[in-house]
Amino acid sequence: MESEFNLESFDIKLDTDVIGRNFIYSEEVSSTNSILLDKAIGNVHGTTLLAEKQIKGHGRKDRVWYSMKGMNLTFSVLLTNKKYFTRQFNFINFAAGLAIALSIENLFQLKTELKWPNDVLINGKKVSGILIESSSKGEKLERVVVGIGLNINQTIFQGSFNIPPTSLKNETEQTIEREKLLAELLNVFEETLENVVTNPKWILKEWKQRCRMIGEKISVTEDDKVKYGIFDDIDENGFLLLRTNKKTEKIYSGDVSIA
Repeated sequence: MESEFNLESFDIKLDTDVIGRNFIYSEEVSSTNSILLDKAIGNVHGTTLLAEKQIKGHGRKDRVWYSMKGMNLTFSVLLTNKKYFTRQFNFINFAAGLAIALSIENLFQLKTELKWPNDVLINGKKVSGILIESSSKGEKLERVVVGIGLNINQTIFQGSFNIPPTSLKNETEQTIEREKLLAELLNVFEETLENVVTNPKWILKEWKQRCRMIGEKISVTEDDKVKYGIFDDIDENGFLLLRTNKKTEKIYSGDVSIA
């Protein structure tokens, strides 16, 4: 059953300095990422747009992200502070993934798993995905948008999936208060994002602790090419190191599965 998002309840629980302070709630949009990428929305760092329905919601490689209205959290956060753009995008991605994992752990004591590069799993099923997009002027990044889809109270998922989906309601067997979770997530994201600048080693360490695929035999699919090897590690820039018989290769993007 869909529920109205209570802005007052969310606002009381939000404890950030910047992230989510400029908050936009919408019943229906094309895609939260594309709206925040458009300069017409303004340049306020930390602007957060939550939409109950996205007509063109998508994940990596333009895969469609289906979300039942009023049941989940599909939102994007705009970053315009250039200090976060000095490192690889991967660290902003990892900061977002960590924030989702930590929020779930804090509120529900569930064990989370982070799947390279941008999925959050519970019991081997996908509960959340992240899509980072950016716009630049010449060589310089102007804005980065962090899009997050998080399955909350939806219990049935239709379609075919690379990883089976789940929701927090499925995993906890209780209806989740979306306002409380979104506030917690943005509170934690503000902290993890700060570590992108001040302590990137902490981000890597915490992220890797939750990445259970490290050390496993995996396949990496990028476009139509499939590579096999051992998931050796994640390097200091956040790239996957794939060890084959002959060499260790850096993987910049791709779909990773246990081989």
